[in-house]
Amino acid sequence: MRLILVRHGETSWNKERRVQGGDSDIGLNETGFEQARKLGAFLKKENIIAIHASPMQRAIATAEAIANHHRLPVEVDQELREIGVGELEGMSLPNLNTTFSQFLMRWWQQRGARESLDGETLVELQQRAWKVVEGLVRTYAASHGHNDRTAVVVVSHFFVTLAIILKALDLPPDCFTKFRVDLGGVSILEFNDYGTRLLTFNDTSY
Repeated sequence: MRLILVRHGETSWNKERRVQGGDSDIGLNETGFEQARKLGAFLKKENIIAIHASPMQRAIATAEAIANHHRLPVEVDQELREIGVGELEGMSLPNLNTTFSQFLMRWWQQRGARESLDGETLVELQQRAWKVVEGLVRTYAASHGHNDRTAVVVVSHFFVTLAIILKALDLPPDCFTKFRVDLGGVSILEFNDYGTRLLTFNDTSY
């Protein structure tokens, strides 16, 4: 079974380079809808048997553009929402003077002295997102087999996608600062009896 991980398309906050976590339900902008349309066409020939999405409207709209080509419903899962960043929500990224990933890493390392930010760590996010993945593998691999070409799509967010990939590859969570997932990026994990492989990472070639 393959798991196709998709990051949602662009929103106005992405364009303005503002922090967009799990408490900001911002919809796709015009560019984002065009990205979603192209994504749907790109994945049209895949043997997709299910599509799951974060509850955020930017993820649902992206998932619906893919689902339209497969006559499938979009299953919404609350545990796929983006990471909670507390008081960082909506902050202008240029004001951080670093990448958001690096800023978050410093924040998590100093969290004991900065509890007022009231956010969520990547480990906490990874735990909830991985439970979803385990459920999908149990459900769909059991009914369709591990070694065929069937695929399940998960449309979510930057940190959700990376958290799942790092867990699947047995990499420590702090490795997330070394990876980049673009808006609309497609990554594919393959689950087999002998383990999990990353087949594609951050494909935006469409």
